[in-house]
Amino acid sequence: MMGHTHAMTGAIAWLGLAPGLAALPMVMESSRFIETGIMAGALGPSELVAGAIVCAGAAMLPDLDHPSATIAQTFGPVTWMLSKAVNWLGGGHRGATHSLAFAVAMGLGAHWLAGTYPLGRAIMVVLLIGLALRAIGVGIPGNKMGSALVNIGLTAGLYAVFLSQGVGYAWLGLAVGIGCLIHVVGDCMTERGCPVLWPLSVKFLLPWKIGIKTGRKFEQKILAPLLSIAIVGLLFVRLGPV
Repeated sequence: MMGHTHAMTGAIAWLGLAPGLAALPMVMESSRFIETGIMAGALGPSELVAGAIVCAGAAMLPDLDHPSATIAQTFGPVTWMLSKAVNWLGGGHRGATHSLAFAVAMGLGAHWLAGTYPLGRAIMVVLLIGLALRAIGVGIPGNKMGSALVNIGLTAGLYAVFLSQGVGYAWLGLAVGIGCLIHVVGDCMTERGCPVLWPLSVKFLLPWKIGIKTGRKFEQKILAPLLSIAIVGLLFVRLGPV
């Protein structure tokens, strides 16, 4: 699937699942991860919106194994070199990063980071916001430098808004894990499938074998608009009319 599809499904997954998952004591009441603005059993509007954006960015992370993917191009040579390394270590595109093990590891790592290193948490949140904006096409067509500046400006603006709203990040690991997992689920709907149970090499397709072809008309002209409508609908349900 294309980057914007992964990002939108990440946002949908968060808006659909987070309110229910927030009720789990192990998620919301861990003594080390309680933060201002989050109560057991509920997420405030600011956390829901911030989480949707972060989860959308996290849904791009498995494609770090693809040097030509959106995520590998987002931050220039740094992410490209990292992508080349991940591609080699993970056994190529749709290798280790497209698995349940990767989603769990990223979620746990983000959860640990959120409660241990505030600066590291801030950097991760900013990067994931930037990835989400890049994935949905925020920028100036045909102008890489202009697009990068627009992305940086909007990312900084959104993070500043979240700071002003007192957004807590006890949910960060949950959002990252969900984002990575929904990416894998999405790619299991394509013809190639994913090694969900890596290190086992067998590729999994969803039972109904939809067989979506990446980048074709269905994904761009039909699926993308439907996902956009779903996001707006979920925001309306979760937040109510503004």
